[in-house]
Amino acid sequence: MTASSAKAGGFGLSLLSAASFSTSGSFARSLTNTGWSPAAAVAIRCAVAALLLVIPAIIEIRASWSVVVRRARTIVIYGAVTVAGCQVCYFNAIRRIPVGLALLVEYLGIVLIVGWLWWRGQRPRRLMVIGSLVALVGLWLTIAPSSDRQLDPVGVLWALGAAVGLATYFILSANTDDGLPPATLACGGLIVGAAVVIAASWLGIVSLHAGLGDVELAGHRAPLWLPVLGLGLVATAIPYVTGIQAARRLGPKLASFVSLSEVLFAVTWAWLLLGELPSLGQVLGGAIIVIGVALVRIDEVMR
Repeated sequence: MTASSAKAGGFGLSLLSAASFSTSGSFARSLTNTGWSPAAAVAIRCAVAALLLVIPAIIEIRASWSVVVRRARTIVIYGAVTVAGCQVCYFNAIRRIPVGLALLVEYLGIVLIVGWLWWRGQRPRRLMVIGSLVALVGLWLTIAPSSDRQLDPVGVLWALGAAVGLATYFILSANTDDGLPPATLACGGLIVGAAVVIAASWLGIVSLHAGLGDVELAGHRAPLWLPVLGLGLVATAIPYVTGIQAARRLGPKLASFVSLSEVLFAVTWAWLLLGELPSLGQVLGGAIIVIGVALVRIDEVMR
């Protein structure tokens, strides 16, 4: 496979990952609207996804179980920080600050990645900086943070924790030196993530409670298993595996910028499944994000 074809494949995988991740809000909302706590949705999301990935992970690693033992620390960090930590921080953030602001702060994790690469000797060039700023402006317009709630510094700190989790996700996912295949890393991380969320509930950081009745999805009554399966398979198992593959082909910086398309997909899914028509500002913000990502891509080609 040539470098250009690998990059093209990486873009496709990254877009698939973003599109899949973006469905989580619609599936999770159908659960939370019927009495599920956000943490319970996260726990069942991780558990179902891990169960679905067990067989692919075993097939991947069947001849190299020693790799799992040697890289257990990476799996634990991946699960605790990028899976559970990021989501727990985000859910705690939106309890104190507007959702738009929480997302905006979380996606500053992309800036953390640029800073981390700079610290590792990859100094960003002018086009990279311009593309970053353009993409962040587009993100701000798309999310449209509201000012109807007073800024809570604790909420901002929780959102910054989510940003660290996001940055760690791309940095660890892009690491090809640990020998962990994508499904194995994702499955192990999701198992750890589910355990961490449950532990967090025991410590009182989050609350776990769920319902057993039917839910409303896309304007229709649906059995509980449908959004649970959608959350575990479509919104978790598929995007984690494809996201890891994409990051390994594109690198953490470019993959993280392409992931901004998740916001655009989320707006589209909310329109199709929940009837929430996107505003003109969101459409404009989406176009600006695409321009910013294109500038970052051009910078990568010129490097």
